[in-house]
Amino acid sequence: MDSSQLLKGVLDLAVLAVLADRDSYGYDVVRRLREAGLEDVGDASVYGTLRRLFKAGALTSYVVASDEGPHRKYYGLNDVGRAQLASSATTWAAFAATMDDLLKELST
Repeated sequence: MDSSQLLKGVLDLAVLAVLADRDSYGYDVVRRLREAGLEDVGDASVYGTLRRLFKAGALTSYVVASDEGPHRKYYGLNDVGRAQLASSATTWAAFAATMDDLLKELST
């Protein structure tokens, strides 16, 4: 199974989940997703997702000066983003439970 196709379907949820913990700039989101086990996540996909979620009103953003290079644009969840995360997490849990049940039936 191509994990990149699965990732496309859940990238919004993954990004929202990472930002629920703390505000982050783009590359930090990428790094945290990879550390969590999503090694195949692409930089451009994450940056595009952040921009889209921001435009949809689910994220706040602000710029922080950096001593190590250019300023960093941080993203954080707002009330819309927290509601989207809760709704998507519920949908994911139901979907994952259904898939677990289907796969258990194959092994019996």
